[in-house]
Amino acid sequence: MKKIKLGIPKGSLQEITLALFKKAGFNIHINDRSYKPTIDDEDIECLLIRVQEIPRYVADKVLDLGLSGKDWITETNADVEEITDLIYAKQGYGKVKLVIAVAKNSNIKSIQDLEGKRIATELVNVTRDFLEKNKVNAEIEFSWGATEVKVPELVDAIAELTETGSSLKANKLRIIETIMESTTKLIANKESMKDKWKNKKIRGIALLLEGALLAEKKVGLKMNVEKKNVDRLLKLLPALKKPTISELSDKDWVAIEIIIDEKIVREIIPELKTFGVQGIVEYPINKIIE
Repeated sequence: MKKIKLGIPKGSLQEITLALFKKAGFNIHINDRSYKPTIDDEDIECLLIRVQEIPRYVADKVLDLGLSGKDWITETNADVEEITDLIYAKQGYGKVKLVIAVAKNSNIKSIQDLEGKRIATELVNVTRDFLEKNKVNAEIEFSWGATEVKVPELVDAIAELTETGSSLKANKLRIIETIMESTTKLIANKESMKDKWKNKKIRGIALLLEGALLAEKKVGLKMNVEKKNVDRLLKLLPALKKPTISELSDKDWVAIEIIIDEKIVREIIPELKTFGVQGIVEYPINKIIE
């Protein structure tokens, strides 16, 4: 029986990845002592693997499918097929940046000032390529972690991934350059994508994950409103598409249903009441398939 071997990132991306798969309709359970999570889809076999290693294992066909950052795909020069961008990171639903940072009081102001300096990073190849393109010759060393604390005693600068910059600021570091932006990507083995069954299965997984991610910051709103107020109300409602309007048993009233950004619901509900809207119901959205 054919199966899709799926690499789930272990570590900082693990919990948010499991939550996204759950929203997409896949329930994945991890035993603390096992690197083989179970999933409620008999066509998929999961392996829990460090995000840094997933691109290489996908390229080598140990895995058919996996999730890793663009940064590690680039770092390992993995020959994989990028199926879709899934814009989320360990702290939320956004991109991360690989930046070069120095001590707040450092005399280093630009990347040219890194000539002859020592830089620590996990992403050695990406950092080296960036410096070479900018004609800067520096010593780059691999960092096993806790990279922020190495400046300035051990190294002159670091190249580090950041979402908000808060960790860098907490360690009194200053960003002087952005090397690249990175997002989580769903990647597949190129040979696996030539298999008709695997291709279809992988495309289906990607569609559901995209739908779950698109729905992440959305909610649904239902409400009843008098017909005479509908036109004015529609100008207020920022729906994805035109709202759904349904007749009610009372011919003078209609039901309206929309999909809306969750963050503006608290602002819009008080305004809805000024239009005489009744029966407002807010509900979560699992997936939006476009």
